[in-house]
Parts: sequence; C-alpha cells; structure tokens
Amino acid sequence: MAQRSALVTGASSGIGAEFARQLAAEGMDVVLVARRADRLEQQRAEIEKQHKVRATAIAKDLSQSDAPAAVFAETESKGIAVDWLVNNAGFGTVGGFAGLPVARELEEIRLNVEVLVELTGRCLPAMVARGGGAVMNIASLGAFGPGPYMATYVATKAFVLSFSESIAVELKGTGVHVLCVCPGFTRTEFQQKAEVDVGLVPGMAWMSADDVADGAVRAVGRRTVLVNGTMNSLAATTTRFLPRGMVARMVAGMLRPKEA
Repeated sequence: MAQRSALVTGASSGIGAEFARQLAAEGMDVVLVARRADRLEQQRAEIEKQHKVRATAIAKDLSQSDAPAAVFAETESKGIAVDWLVNNAGFGTVGGFAGLPVARELEEIRLNVEVLVELTGRCLPAMVARGGGAVMNIASLGAFGPGPYMATYVATKAFVLSFSESIAVELKGTGVHVLCVCPGFTRTEFQQKAEVDVGLVPGMAWMSADDVADGAVRAVGRRTVLVNGTMNSLAATTTRFLPRGMVARMVAGMLRPKEA
C-alpha cells in the first residue's frame, strides 16, 4: 500500500504546525507550505527526526497569484500524491472597514478564499479518482454570523463553511471526506498579527492549537462541520437562533477597537 501524504498550508506555526505534527505522528508523509523558509525547514527536520516520515518543505507566499499552482506542480514533480489537504493558511484584519487599506482586505480574500478553492480544485480530482482522501478547511466560529470590525475575515470564513458543506454533499459516496473546522479563540500568533483585543474573552473560552488539531483529525469521516470546544459549540448553536442584528451588536461590543 502506498504511503499516504498530507499537504498542510500555513504549516510553520499555530494550528497548521500542530496539524503537520499530528498527521506525521499518524504515519503520514507531510508537505509543509508557508512563507517563512527558515521556520519551515526547522519544522521539516524535527518531524522527520521524531516521526520517521518524509517531510517536504515548500516555502511560498500563497497570496501570490501563481503560488498555489506552483505548490501543486512541485508535489507532482516529486511524485507526491496528496491524500489529505489541510487548507489552514489565512489571516485576519481588525478595525472599521472604512479605515482599513483595501489592498490588504483583497489580499485577505485571496488567501482565505481563492487559494483554498484553487488548492482544493487542483487536489480533489485525483482523490476522487483514487477513491479516497480528505479535504480539511479551517474556518472559524465567526463563520456563523456577522462580525463588525472583522468584516472581511468573518465573511471569508462564512464562505469557507458554505463551500465545505456544499462539496461534502457532492462527494458523498466517492470515499473523499470533507471537514470544515471552526475554532473559537485559540492561543496562536493570530491574535498578535491581527492586533485583536481579547481582554473580554473569558479564560475558559480559550483552546490550544494542539486540542484543535487533535479534535479535527479525529473528526474526519465522522462529520462535515466541527466547532471546537463545548462553549464554542453552544455559541454557534445559539447564534443560529438569534436575530443577526443582535449578533452583530454583540460581536461589535467584543471587537470594537478602543479608538472607535
């Protein structure tokens, strides 16, 4: 039986790094994709040493228009068949939309949405032809409602959720599983990069990247949508039944920048 391989984007830190480690621990070869070549190479070496699998590092800025195609072409040139695709790369911006640089918002849409769709579209046909595989798309608890002061980020994650649920139905019976992972507040570099003020978030609401990745890996093939953590699951369920205007006001109260 051929060795299974997983391609993980945003693999140099946070949830992506944990996915790579846990899939390697399951005996899968891993392809690590991220911008930071030095950190990626360190991760590659650690995984190969600890888990005795093949780890391949591909340093690419996926927001560049030709990057997803180049990543896929490199896996093909190395003879790597992608059995699991983990679309984890992404970022968020915070602030009133009218005051944010539009170029950065468009880059956010490119990475969070377009890259995810392109890599899925490039990897999926071969999975279907082989009769097995998995696509794991990382969304957010924010996908379930409006998100003032993170308007673009939340909208991209709503797309990811809807896209995942839709193709999961299309792929029924093919042997290919789709899982949309919707973490809540997770202790990673994301908050620092997005400059999110999380002072109002209670400690019990936080999860670790390790817990998020572990729960997601175990959920593949068992469900289509995973909201990580009991409190987050309750919040997602409650959001579905509340008026969206009320949800928007509640989120605005949590995320409104001090200067707004």
